[in-house]
Amino acid sequence: MSSRFEILILLVALSLQSASHGQGFDPTEAEEHITALDGVRVKLFASEPEVRQAIFVKCDDRGRVWTIQYLQYPNPAGLQRVKVDRWSRTVYDRVPEPPPRGPKGADRITILTDHDGDGHADAAKDFVYGLNLATGVEFGHGGVYVLQPPYLLFYPDKNRDDVPDGDPEVLLTGFGMEDAQSMANHLTWGPDGWLYGVNGSTTTCRINGLEFQQGCWRYHPLSKEFELFCEGGLNCYGLTFDANGELFYSTNGGPFVHAVQGGYFYKSFGKHGPLHNLFAYHYFPQQECDQAPGGPPTGGTIYNGGALPERLKGTFVAGNFLGHTVSWWNLTPNGSTVRATYGGELVNTHDAWSGPTDVCIGPDGSAYVSDFFDQRTAHPDPDANWDRSNGRIYRIEAVDQAPAEPIDLAALSSTQLVELLRSPNRWRVDRARVELANRRDQTVVPQLKEMVRQSNDAQLALEGLWALNAVGALDGALAAELVAHPAEYVRYWAIRLLGDRRDVSERDFEALLNAAKAEDNPRVLAQLAASAKRLPGPQCLTIVDQLLQRGAGADDPRVPWLLWWAIESKAMSDIPELLQMCSSKEAWSSGPRAANSLRLLRRWAADGSAAGYDACDQLLASVPAAQQDAAYDAVRQGLSERAKGFEEITQGGLYDQQAQPGEGAPALQTRHFEQVSGPLRDHLLNLWHTRRDEASLLEIALRLGDDQAYADLRGKVGSAAAPLDAQQIALLREFGRPDLVPLLLPMVSPAASPQQLEGALALLAGFDSPEITQHLLSIYDGLPAESRRQVREVLFARPSSSEQFLRLVNDQAIPPAEVAIEELRRLALHRSDAIDALVRKHWGNVGPGSSEEKLSTMRRFSNDLRAGAGDPQAGKLLFAKHCGVCHQLHGEGQKIGPDLTSANRQDLAALLGNIVDPSAVVRREYVNHVIVTTSGQVVGGILADQTGAGVTVLTAENKRINVPNDEIEELTESEVSLMPERILEALTPQERRDLFSYLQQP
Repeated sequence: MSSRFEILILLVALSLQSASHGQGFDPTEAEEHITALDGVRVKLFASEPEVRQAIFVKCDDRGRVWTIQYLQYPNPAGLQRVKVDRWSRTVYDRVPEPPPRGPKGADRITILTDHDGDGHADAAKDFVYGLNLATGVEFGHGGVYVLQPPYLLFYPDKNRDDVPDGDPEVLLTGFGMEDAQSMANHLTWGPDGWLYGVNGSTTTCRINGLEFQQGCWRYHPLSKEFELFCEGGLNCYGLTFDANGELFYSTNGGPFVHAVQGGYFYKSFGKHGPLHNLFAYHYFPQQECDQAPGGPPTGGTIYNGGALPERLKGTFVAGNFLGHTVSWWNLTPNGSTVRATYGGELVNTHDAWSGPTDVCIGPDGSAYVSDFFDQRTAHPDPDANWDRSNGRIYRIEAVDQAPAEPIDLAALSSTQLVELLRSPNRWRVDRARVELANRRDQTVVPQLKEMVRQSNDAQLALEGLWALNAVGALDGALAAELVAHPAEYVRYWAIRLLGDRRDVSERDFEALLNAAKAEDNPRVLAQLAASAKRLPGPQCLTIVDQLLQRGAGADDPRVPWLLWWAIESKAMSDIPELLQMCSSKEAWSSGPRAANSLRLLRRWAADGSAAGYDACDQLLASVPAAQQDAAYDAVRQGLSERAKGFEEITQGGLYDQQAQPGEGAPALQTRHFEQVSGPLRDHLLNLWHTRRDEASLLEIALRLGDDQAYADLRGKVGSAAAPLDAQQIALLREFGRPDLVPLLLPMVSPAASPQQLEGALALLAGFDSPEITQHLLSIYDGLPAESRRQVREVLFARPSSSEQFLRLVNDQAIPPAEVAIEELRRLALHRSDAIDALVRKHWGNVGPGSSEEKLSTMRRFSNDLRAGAGDPQAGKLLFAKHCGVCHQLHGEGQKIGPDLTSANRQDLAALLGNIVDPSAVVRREYVNHVIVTTSGQVVGGILADQTGAGVTVLTAENKRINVPNDEIEELTESEVSLMPERILEALTPQERRDLFSYLQQP
């Protein structure tokens, strides 16, 4: 999905507010408006003033509901904004200290208790307050884990009195803070004892030397390890595990990402940055799914509570923030992953202020939903006056559900906790396992081993495996035994837990290798490939080769790429093993194995090292004749990628027409690489000299610096019989030398074809030569309009040629109307007084484009405009008050500024740009002139008349002021528009919608 399409989905979603939805029902009447699935009822568990701006909900071991009141949103306390871009990504003046030393915010972590079991909270207590954009909570190991970017914190509370025993321990530092609606969020125990979280799309994390944006990460509380579990998935909020331990995280790519260890998933790469593996060569697309009406889900859970209607069992249940509902999706297998089919609405609040953010399961199988509950549902305006007085938490239960019974897992014996592993309610199962992990009580080990070894109940065996691991009693021998268990998910998890050890014994390795020889379940195969990547090279590659030899998972949407990522992880560390694995006749005769061999050629060539080149040469020697063309093309592609580093995060195309030229374009980091030498160089050049007519081999020779290859390429320039094709133009742009210029100039003529003109001009743009400028200006008039635009692009790239073009405009040889405003912006970047004066004379004040801060303002106003409908009649009155004093529209208003009737008012971005940044472009006739009189008076306005007697200006108040020449001390043209900025700031969001609905009427 392109960034532009993603933006469109977002903006359309923001405009969808059903007329049937009420507006901010009072808590006393909220329940009566809610509708729910048959067999389900909804209770308002808590609301303001006890709960406000709730973004998170989770039940602790005593069945109490914890929530985060996100009252500090959207700006952190105590920090100054240094820089902001058009997506509201913000750079602050410093990294705040962790609590309690850092700035105190307004966020609270609140505990809600229902003492009488009636489904309504009757007590509220803050566990901690004064937090500064807190986004996640989890319980365990004698305290509470709290996520407050940039920190993962641990608050000890060993006596369980809900008062921290002291200051929090900082476990991790480096979570990104640039955007409060995309921060790292949620904390959830995995069945493996790791603490999992996700990170949103527009913040960058830098933790323990690891940089990433969106994706799922995990932290182990005992080993203190941190790692990125998988990367990508767009803006992520909330994660959950199903009964099999499969991980799902909610995303605005909707409804979720079905995660796989070590996987790479889709991103909006321009806006969100690249994957952090240059050699992944692929990513998993968005989940096959149905979208729910209203918008993408947030904070979902796989429902396995045992109390709600049977049809909800195993479904993905999530809040629909923009749809004001809670929905569910049915999951069906799709090889090693799933398809998601929209099931329907579980709950509809019928309230346009309702914004469900998170869902959790309770001890009795009910579900709880946090509701941000705010009039605003658009993306954040960091300067808006947010209403922080509201918030809700709902309880979803069966219509015949009995009152909840008190519970306290810490009061149970370890044997009783083991019995809870049999419960149909995942909350009880998961929390019992966490409590067992806290205790690490070895007395229950025999009971757990009995559970895991039995084969009658696959789920119980899986619970036994997880619990054994939790108490630290899963030895290698048992894990190896379980790799062959009859239950697929026991095998899956035995493999995963062994792989997480990274270094396994020979016995454990043999068990994994036997699985590689026999396993056919796609889920297990996917995990085996993912776990192999984590093992030492020889063990990893032996397993991978075994899977490839028998074509295991070859038709699966994920397994082949997981195998490649395992191979790639050993590409430079285990070259001899890889050569042995990939160079046999059998390897090249198998489609999946041959595909990986070709990727290895590309990978080794792209490494740009002597070791990589030598490995390429050795593998090329084994390529069968039928696959040599593909092999050499893989080498060509790799050589072309040697210098390529990571592209920086860009702006995804938003407001490019209003931005400064080049802003938002990808900046590419470059990598150092060695020149190809030795056997590979000889091999490739000898091949090219025998097959000089092949384009891919010509490119290889050029990349090897062969002079004859350049001569051959140069010889193709100027041939009327064979015009340059796109590949040749690309090579000439990269390898061209100044001696091309005399060959290219004759190709730019009125008689040339559009294709020839385009190619020649693209190449000439790479050279700075007076002859180029002279030639282009001499034939300019005879070229077609599109070619003249391309000529201007070449000329405007350099100050000298820009000025020569503008002098022709000044001499009336070229009409000013020929040049678009967007082209003139580039001229402002030259910082030339002469160029600026000529532009001002013929077009007015044209700056280089709007700043990122201005573009950010445009975006937030755009969000306001699309969040609802406007009233054009009300807008007409606003126009008369705020705009009509200077502008006319449909014959009404004053004519100080441009008449808007014929303006392009349907282009919302252009209209916003003109209002938010009026000084970015000021047409010549509307340039603001400033007069300083001999008496010190300052007069400003549009130049209405200038004679030998004096100067007359028209002020913004529509007053004509004449100043005699003998009273003028100074007369200058101002770069600041007469039109004031911040006109829209004074209006409410609804008034903005009203005004624009009138402005955009035909």
